[in-house]
Amino acid sequence: MNRNSRGLLICLLLIPLVVNAAWNPPDLSFEMSPVDPPVTAADFLLKDMDGQGYRLSSYRGKVVLLNFWATWCPPCRREMPSMQRLFQKINSSDFMVLAVNQTEDPDHVFAFTGQIDADLTFPIIFDTDSQVALDYKVKGLPTTYLIDKQGKIRFQAIGGREFDHPEVEKIIIRLMAE
Repeated sequence: MNRNSRGLLICLLLIPLVVNAAWNPPDLSFEMSPVDPPVTAADFLLKDMDGQGYRLSSYRGKVVLLNFWATWCPPCRREMPSMQRLFQKINSSDFMVLAVNQTEDPDHVFAFTGQIDADLTFPIIFDTDSQVALDYKVKGLPTTYLIDKQGKIRFQAIGGREFDHPEVEKIIIRLMAE
């Protein structure tokens, strides 16, 4: 077997591994890291695609899951349905999900929401210049913060998460009870 044949054989053997990895990505984590000591969450005012404003400080007294994301980010796309399931399951006046899109066009985001396997009912708001992401020191997408009723960041996660996992739900329920 010559060198070209061996190279072709190796490529043919690797293709199923690459295809399998693309079709079967690893499970999303559910772990949230505590922020100790808790940090005051920076206030902001961002708008949704209809121009309605959302100010973080208006959610004092609620636990807020604040998620920074983009449509081009594979783990962001994968975690969106779990955020919706969590939002529906908790379904409380003491809990809110805010999904902060980074720099994308609202029409593009609207098209994306029609492609995923969930009807998103939580607000998607736009950080058009990424200033809020800078204020929160976001280093990569997705990045998520759990903010307590007093406006303090208590937990964070960098990377995709399965937000409707019982352990995440337990953290949120505990924060709501404080």
